[in-house]
Amino acid sequence: MKEFANKAMTFMKGVVDDERIPERDMKVLTALLLLIVSPIDIIPDWIPLFGQLDDLVMIAIILDYFFTVLDQEILLSHWPWDMKSYARLRRFARTIGMLAPNFLKKQIWKYVGAPY
Repeated sequence: MKEFANKAMTFMKGVVDDERIPERDMKVLTALLLLIVSPIDIIPDWIPLFGQLDDLVMIAIILDYFFTVLDQEILLSHWPWDMKSYARLRRFARTIGMLAPNFLKKQIWKYVGAPY
């Protein structure tokens, strides 16, 4: 478990320090992560179903950014695990990314990928 945590920290640090990702996108990602781990929620958790929905949508937005918006070469240049795990997580991220509204994703991300 400690090895996984070390790899995860290395991955996150590499992504955060990557100059190819716009600073604004990094600020949005940081804010979303802080909202997820914060005890303060947009919709209180005690409201059945909807209470957890805001966290799920934020996770969907983050995963969609990493696995759909970003060029895969950026993500793979920092990916410390094998390609099988990458493919599995990418498939999951694209599925859960459908929960995040497209108009919202277009509004918050500034990254422009490669034209090819």
